[in-house]
Amino acid sequence: MFGIRRLLTVFTLLCVVSPAFGADTPAEPSTYGKALSDAELTPISELLASPEDFVGKTVKVEGRILGVCEMRGCWIEIASDEEFESIRFKVEDGEMVFPVEAKGRLATAEGTFEKIELDLDQTRKMKQHECEEKGEPFDPETVTEAAVIYRIAGQGAVVR
Repeated sequence: MFGIRRLLTVFTLLCVVSPAFGADTPAEPSTYGKALSDAELTPISELLASPEDFVGKTVKVEGRILGVCEMRGCWIEIASDEEFESIRFKVEDGEMVFPVEAKGRLATAEGTFEKIELDLDQTRKMKQHECEEKGEPFDPETVTEAAVIYRIAGQGAVVR
């Protein structure tokens, strides 16, 4: 027969060890939007090195999810193959909804590479919105130049 101490020891070990077994188990893939094509992956670093070459073209990228829109799940920020680079994968609100828990997971995403040129007022509004999302203060006087944004208008993604 097991003594109470032995049972408690076994129970404690199970509680401590059990989560570790699931920690490295990959999550089931989640598919969003349209099915991905068989197109080759384009390195994000390549997109960012010569963005004008890709504007208006369908691209397929892959990388770790660095961030997710916490308000509507309408975008994910995907890490590049190069350090300190990333690209935003944006969808229409409600079209696809990425859960915040997707952060840190691997995404393969496909869509149209687009260029958005903002004037100074639009740039300030965008920066203010970003600060609101992060809960940070915003000073419009810190924004002195209009922004050009390159991003992927999302068609489909797989997160695993």
